[in-house]
Amino acid sequence: MNAIDPDLRAIMSTIGQRARKAAGVLAFASTEAKNLALRVAADAIVAESPAILEANAEDVAAAKERGISTAFLDRLTVTEQRLAGVAQGLREIATLPDPVGTVMAQWQRPNGLDISRVRTPLGVIGVIFESRPNVTADAGALTLKSGNAVILRGGSEAVRTSRAIHACLLQGLEAAGLPLDAIQLVPTTDRGAVGEMLAGLDGNLDVIVPRGGKTLVARVEAEARVPVFAHLEGLCHTYIDKTAALVMAVNVTVNAKMRRTGICGATETLLIHKDVVGTHLKPIIDALVARGCEIRGDATVVTLIPGAKPATEEDWHTEYEDAILSVKVVDDIGAAIEHITRYGSHHTEAIISEDAASVDRFFTEIDSAILLHNVSTQFADGGEFGFGGEIGIATGKFHARGPVGLEQLCSFKYLVRGNGQLRP
Repeated sequence: MNAIDPDLRAIMSTIGQRARKAAGVLAFASTEAKNLALRVAADAIVAESPAILEANAEDVAAAKERGISTAFLDRLTVTEQRLAGVAQGLREIATLPDPVGTVMAQWQRPNGLDISRVRTPLGVIGVIFESRPNVTADAGALTLKSGNAVILRGGSEAVRTSRAIHACLLQGLEAAGLPLDAIQLVPTTDRGAVGEMLAGLDGNLDVIVPRGGKTLVARVEAEARVPVFAHLEGLCHTYIDKTAALVMAVNVTVNAKMRRTGICGATETLLIHKDVVGTHLKPIIDALVARGCEIRGDATVVTLIPGAKPATEEDWHTEYEDAILSVKVVDDIGAAIEHITRYGSHHTEAIISEDAASVDRFFTEIDSAILLHNVSTQFADGGEFGFGGEIGIATGKFHARGPVGLEQLCSFKYLVRGNGQLRP
């Protein structure tokens, strides 16, 4: 194991201390101040778009020289349209209710005690991400609105873009009179900084959110000494039931796979009921192939679809993050559920069906964070859920699950009011 540079350790320790101090201020910051910071940051992103796009072009050029994958390049690239979406996301978060101080539940005991459960910030959140410069804005905005400080450690491949976006967030904090240390971007790409965050920064880090590939997430979950909100893979499925409307099945499947192949909500395996193979399989596959998708299928699919490659056992386990789709014919919905249970990553699954009983069974028996009916799996996104954005997708079962938005970035405390009660 490599020794940690003492200078890097000192830098990271100081970042943690400053974040903890800022979190103490943010926990009591007014909603008005937080919203002002978000609106000013959004305006700054629009005003600084040329500079951000120029920085991103440099990041993309450097990444291409290293021979990055298509999926990686898609996540790294920032377009004018995507940047406008980032700014809009900040504005939407500013319009959302402030979760801090919200009464989640309230009740009275027979002895007259009045008890309420109230949302409170988690404290200091660390976000470790790769090739996703938009995470800088999403994570910064969501943590700010939920009263948390955040430490952002982006990948070296997106460093220029992340710094340009971070500068806009700082403009918002300054305009609102909030501590600039509320949103810190780790100033070094040294991998040792990740290790320091996983160790907890001397107790100053309360939770870690990894946003990246399987290798990064696996390391974080294996080494972190603080709680983690994470998903290891986005191995998402779309199941075409025997009652699926053909046009909807084609359109939803193509969108679920091909809209953006590199995101965690992209469908990686298509399951189709044997009763509609004759009517639905070829139109769906033809539409996918027309968009440049490679098909890897079971024996039935390979027999019926020219050009389809035989799927291996490994294919059913694979999150491609590319224009490749595994396709399997199943006997019934039970077989579809069995396949998803065996191979899925508990992220997102969709059923295309007109039968309410089948949908109910799909929703009941599959244990994934997000289940969809007649909807593309690409809707597995905090922004599409009305959260204004997301800091990540959590597939665990403790505290947060699914898109991690404002409410999921809060804990709670109990407030108990009485009038002199004594416990007998």
